[in-house]
Amino acid sequence: MGTAIVLILLVLIGGIVLIAVALAFYFVKTQRELVSMDEFCKNALGQIAVQLNSRWDAVTAAVKMVAKYAKHESETMIQTINARRVSNVQGAAQINEQQSALGEVMGRLMAVSEAYPPLKADGLFMKAMDDMRGYEENVRMSRMVYNDTATKMNRLVRQWPSSMVASMLHFAEKEYLKVDEEKKTAYPDIDAAFK
Repeated sequence: MGTAIVLILLVLIGGIVLIAVALAFYFVKTQRELVSMDEFCKNALGQIAVQLNSRWDAVTAAVKMVAKYAKHESETMIQTINARRVSNVQGAAQINEQQSALGEVMGRLMAVSEAYPPLKADGLFMKAMDDMRGYEENVRMSRMVYNDTATKMNRLVRQWPSSMVASMLHFAEKEYLKVDEEKKTAYPDIDAAFK
């Protein structure tokens, strides 16, 4: 009878140890996934910041060309650019602010270029505008990567049982980058066109 109790206790202790090892393995695996997703999000934000800075550089170059035609407008735009440029992006909200600020400056730049036809025909101005389109595409792709990574991170943070690990380690949901409202309305309403 004594050996049967010892055997039962050994099986019970073995089961408890096995469960503890499985839980520890799951905890470490989930922690590594959370850290990996967090780093991917930081990297994507960094990539967006680099592309935004490149866009600001291209806008600055275009504005300097505007100076030949409209000195007052170019000085105002350069002051705006210097005030709005951010060197270290901390989160999605800052990216959204940068996107909005770039949109404002680009709108002003396009208005000035419309007012001065020789500027629109200037080869360097056209190259700067092409560069801005390329940077815009890079930003768009980087935004997609960030939002995809944020989705994966948010799933880990919200789904059970990984949410317990995320909570213990103070991982929070990532904010998504928002769609630029002006760009959503920039395209024609296809349904209205066919009515």
